[in-house]
Amino acid sequence: MPGGRKHRVLIVEDEDNIAIALDYLMSREGYDHDRIATGRGALDKIRETHPDLVLLDVMLPEVSGYEICQEVRADKGLGDVKILMMTARGSAMERRKGLALGADGFIAKPFELKELRDEVRRILDRGTA
Repeated sequence: MPGGRKHRVLIVEDEDNIAIALDYLMSREGYDHDRIATGRGALDKIRETHPDLVLLDVMLPEVSGYEICQEVRADKGLGDVKILMMTARGSAMERRKGLALGADGFIAKPFELKELRDEVRRILDRGTA
């Protein structure tokens, strides 16, 4: 990692069991990370912390992951923030919608931690290449 700075990841996930697994994985991979459990405050948190990557659940209370993705992409100041969307409804249409709104990747739940780790690395490495 250039300059030795850790990647910063924000987890936007309302299900505690999934968030705990993500938290564990991010810690093990050596990323600085934080979590917010609802869609409502997610955009403010993204603006405040400016993470390298947002692990964004599609189905959130109050504001959907799609809306958050769209807002992040509309904010020029957040142009370098990567977004990996996660959904239990991993249909091709859902994936196309997420990618069309500007997501950098899309992963269906339940996922293997290795699969998620590889996708996170792929997205973050692409940003520094």
